[in-house]
Amino acid sequence: MRFTLAFSFLFAGLAGPSFAQGESAPAAPEVEVMVLGTFHWANPGRDAVNMQVDDVLSPRRQREIAVLAETLALWQPTRIAVEWRAAPPAQEIPEYAEVEKLLRESRNESVQLGFRLADMLGHDAVYGFDEQPEDGEPDYFPMGAVQEFATASGQAHIIEGLIADLKAEVAIQQEQLAQQSMAESLILHNDAAVVEEQHDLLYYSMLQIGDGDSQPGAELNAYWYMRNAKMFAKLDLFAQPGDRVLVIVGSGHATWLRHFVARTPGYRLVEPMTYLLGAAAASEIAAR
Repeated sequence: MRFTLAFSFLFAGLAGPSFAQGESAPAAPEVEVMVLGTFHWANPGRDAVNMQVDDVLSPRRQREIAVLAETLALWQPTRIAVEWRAAPPAQEIPEYAEVEKLLRESRNESVQLGFRLADMLGHDAVYGFDEQPEDGEPDYFPMGAVQEFATASGQAHIIEGLIADLKAEVAIQQEQLAQQSMAESLILHNDAAVVEEQHDLLYYSMLQIGDGDSQPGAELNAYWYMRNAKMFAKLDLFAQPGDRVLVIVGSGHATWLRHFVARTPGYRLVEPMTYLLGAAAASEIAAR
C-alpha cells in the first residue's frame, strides 16, 4: 500500500501543476519493518537441511518465548506478519481467532511468537504473507532439477559440497541450542553479515550449474527471488504509512526481504538485534 502511494504522488506531480516555489508536498510517514529471521520450531522438514528442535511447548521453552515476546513488544509493532498463507487483499489469518487454543497445541513459530505477541498487544489481526505456487505457477525452489542436472553434467560435487557445509553448520547450531534460550538461538539467524554471507554462498554458488542452454541454477535463483518479491508485495497490501510491522519468517528469506524493505520508497528497515540481545539477557537472569 505504501509503495502504491509513492507512485500516486509521482504521477499526480506529472499530471498537475507544480507546487509553488518553496512549497513541498507533506511526506507520508515511513513504514518501519523489522525482519526477524528464525529456524522452524515445529520440525516440518521443509528445508534442504533441517535442524531438529526440542519441544517448544515445554515449560522452559514457553518461559523463554514469553520473555522474547515481551521484549519485542517494547518496539510496539502495530502489525505482525508471519510466514503463513492468507487470502488477499486483506491477508488476515482467520486461525488467529483461535489463538488461545493454538498456543496450547501448535509448535509453529508463527503461532508461538507471532500470534502470542499480537494477542499480548491486543491486535485484532495477524497477517499472512507467504507465497506458494498455485496451478500454472513455477516451483519457487526447484532444487530437484538443479541436482538432476548437476549429476548428469559432472557437477554433483558442487551440490554435495554445499549440502555438506550446511549440514556441518546446522549440526553446530543444534548442539548449541540445548544450552541457549530461544532468544539467544535467534541471534545468529539475524546477524546481517552472517545471513547474507550464507545466502550468497548457497544461492550464487548454484549459478554455475548449467551449460548456457539449460541453466537450472540461474532459474532457481530467479524463482527464489520471485517468491520473496511476491511476499513483499503482499506485505505492501496491508502496510500503511506510519506502521511498525514485525515480520517473522524463516531466516532463508531474510536477505531478500531486508533488500526490499531497505530499497523500497516509503519503507525503513529496523534491526532486531538489540531486542534479541535484551531478551537473551533477560532469559538468562530468569533461569537463575
